[in-house]
Amino acid sequence: MKALEWLLLTYKMPPEPARKRISVWRKLKGMGAVYMQGGVCLLPKSDDHLRRLKMLENEIAEMEGEAVLFTAAGLDPRQEEKIIRRFNSDRDEEYGELISKCEAYEQEIAEETRVRHFTYAELEENEQEFAKFKTWFAKIEKNDFYTAPRANEARDWLVRCEGILDAYAHNVFAAQEENVGGVARKSDGA
Repeated sequence: MKALEWLLLTYKMPPEPARKRISVWRKLKGMGAVYMQGGVCLLPKSDDHLRRLKMLENEIAEMEGEAVLFTAAGLDPRQEEKIIRRFNSDRDEEYGELISKCEAYEQEIAEETRVRHFTYAELEENEQEFAKFKTWFAKIEKNDFYTAPRANEARDWLVRCEGILDAYAHNVFAAQEENVGGVARKSDGA
């Protein structure tokens, strides 16, 4: 079995302005990098990651920082497993946040259903929220290089939320038809 390879970026930024350090941190986290310690992070070796890290290396230099990019490999399978656990732990944390939002979404729609708050405006808001969940999941999944344990749970929650949204939409359409039908009956009888 061939050893896994990673790209290792080490960098140092001037302490001020903090926004520059934060910008670098956000870009690396957005790529799915794991921090081994401050200013030292890893990504699986790929052409895309190499290109993006080289661009970031140049940006760091332009911000008066220093960066060095290496290819790295674990010395034994235990080291590889340790690194993979770190990647999976970060993704599981992100999946957990998404799952938590999905649970709140389910509760919110259950409450709207309980009080019969069936409006098109509310449906549109719920559709937008669900679209955000799908985008968020896709972003996490893109950085889920080693299939984190909570990936399937998060995927199941998305399916569940879609079903909840469909049921809510059905209720909204039925309530709106009922309202239109009620107005029409009153007009016909006058």
